[in-house]
Amino acid sequence: MAFTATDVKNLREMTGVGMMDCKKALSATDGDMDKAVEWLREKGMAASVKKAGRVAAEGMAYAAVIDGVGVVVEVNAETDFVGKNEKFVDFVKGVAATVVKNQPADLDALMECKYEGTDLTVTQQQQEMVLVIGENIKVRRFSCFTEGVSVPYVHAGGKIGVLVNLETSLSAEQVQEVGKDIAMQIAALNPRFWDKSQVSQDVLDEEKKVMMGQMENDPKMANKPEQVREKIVMGKLNKFYSENCLLQQEFVRSDVFEGAVEAYIAHMAKELGGSITFKSAIRFEKGEGIEKKQENFADEIASLVKG
Repeated sequence: MAFTATDVKNLREMTGVGMMDCKKALSATDGDMDKAVEWLREKGMAASVKKAGRVAAEGMAYAAVIDGVGVVVEVNAETDFVGKNEKFVDFVKGVAATVVKNQPADLDALMECKYEGTDLTVTQQQQEMVLVIGENIKVRRFSCFTEGVSVPYVHAGGKIGVLVNLETSLSAEQVQEVGKDIAMQIAALNPRFWDKSQVSQDVLDEEKKVMMGQMENDPKMANKPEQVREKIVMGKLNKFYSENCLLQQEFVRSDVFEGAVEAYIAHMAKELGGSITFKSAIRFEKGEGIEKKQENFADEIASLVKG
């Protein structure tokens, strides 16, 4: 029986085993999915196949700078408790180190890389962790900056990982505080855009439409000339920028500086005697976008009693 690339992908998702081993298993079993799972189990590669189907939405988002390269990763587990496990945290850090060393193109490529400091692939090391910890564990995503100066920030023990990338004439040590302050702002407010120049015309048109509609439905505003309403809308758009764009946001640490983030960066550059430009950032929040299974223990116990 023939098999497709989709079958290989599905087998990998079921078992957590590497793509090449899944392909071998399907080849050895004429494309029979159930037999392929059994084949992998017999080879000792899929001992944790049952755990692979469980929802992993906890875990850790982690950011670091390793050998000058900024890296941020998210690795998921089933419970928040495991996210604090020392072995799990070490595994996450090892994944980050593997990303920096190998610069993989995507997640599939990362999973086939040799896990840093071992002869195992990341997939195999992940499987080892599943067996040791007893929960489904999954490397979910990664990103990195290879140029400029990166500053990492991990919030609440791994709930959020932020990596800020700066272009500067100063040393990495000199801009650490600035980078961390910006990262904390990103962690707290999660801006939609970095700068108002990134806001597309479509977004602006939609915002204008909503604002004009609101005024038309407001008895106090409805009778005002359209030219006046247009001016009011422009004023409201400035508020939109200050709420949604990082560099135009009010700097949250008012104890340090009062003004917008871009003004804070310019102020610090002047204080330090160099140039600092915000280039980009990455923000990973653990479990975002993953639908968590809602357990109803009362129903579960009732079904067991009936059984």
